[in-house]
Amino acid sequence: MNVTTIGIDLAKTVFSIHGTNQHGKVVVRKRLNRPKLLAFFAQLPPCLIGMEACSGAHYWARELTKLGHDARIIAPRFVAPYRKSSKNDDNDAEAICEAVSRPNMRFVPIKTDDQQAVLCLHRIRRGLTKERTAQINQIRGLLAEFGLIIPQGRYHARHRIPEILEDAENGLPMLARRLLNNINQRILQLDEEILAYDREIEAMARRDEQAKRLMAIPGIGPQTATAILASAPDPRQFKSGRHFAAWLGLVPRQYSTGGKPRLGRITKRGDKYLRMLLIHGTRAVIAKLADKHDQLSQWAKGLVERRGYKRAAVALAAKNARIIWALLMNQTEFKTQPAEG
Repeated sequence: MNVTTIGIDLAKTVFSIHGTNQHGKVVVRKRLNRPKLLAFFAQLPPCLIGMEACSGAHYWARELTKLGHDARIIAPRFVAPYRKSSKNDDNDAEAICEAVSRPNMRFVPIKTDDQQAVLCLHRIRRGLTKERTAQINQIRGLLAEFGLIIPQGRYHARHRIPEILEDAENGLPMLARRLLNNINQRILQLDEEILAYDREIEAMARRDEQAKRLMAIPGIGPQTATAILASAPDPRQFKSGRHFAAWLGLVPRQYSTGGKPRLGRITKRGDKYLRMLLIHGTRAVIAKLADKHDQLSQWAKGLVERRGYKRAAVALAAKNARIIWALLMNQTEFKTQPAEG
């Protein structure tokens, strides 16, 4: 079969295939069940294969690469403009086939098994923290029904909830007291599970030389370092530090026309989790700027004064993203530069 480019619309059981030859003529258009997919590609000569980024995309990309094919993953928003008609599986496969053949198309880095395992650790931990926040908010809301108010934040809840449950004179009914104690025990259990995952992430970062290099940057801790290395380990996939920051959604959104540049808020494209880690890290840095006198800290101080706390936090996160790319690209160490003058 003379096929050079194939687009696959991934699914759980039935996959749509659209293939073209070197002249762009359609030579394959079929649907395959999951057990037959790899067997079909095993009999084909090496070709360019595209698929949308979704659950299972990295697995299929790895398997197809083992068969000698050039498998590439595309973000769904880059495929949509190539869809010619209504959205269905066959039209999606055709659009993917067209998109993957474009010379300037951007692709998602294919993750290894180990990288996905690290991201599993981060996602599970993130899910537990969301569950803990929900449990704390639930117990705060239920206590408010009895006129017992707890300030926001888990540290306030950690101290106030046991005091309220042990106070026999606050008018809290025994049934409510028992039920709220069950919720509090679940919160304590979540604290232990999250702490165990935190320690595992820290141990993982201490064993990795690249992670230790990144953690020298102010605002970058074990969670951020390991998550970045698992999501984008190869800096050569990006042309520059700005492209890496744009991949994280930390550059201004443009709406320019007629030669007049118009910049707005950050694009917020890419991985929301990585962007959140970087911005939370810079918030911790900004909180301690009063005791710092290096060049980066002086720049951040001036930015806070001119543009405010939130904009400064995002701008410092974008700068950290560029520094991360430079350290990984050049295999150098971060050095604090003294303030000028």
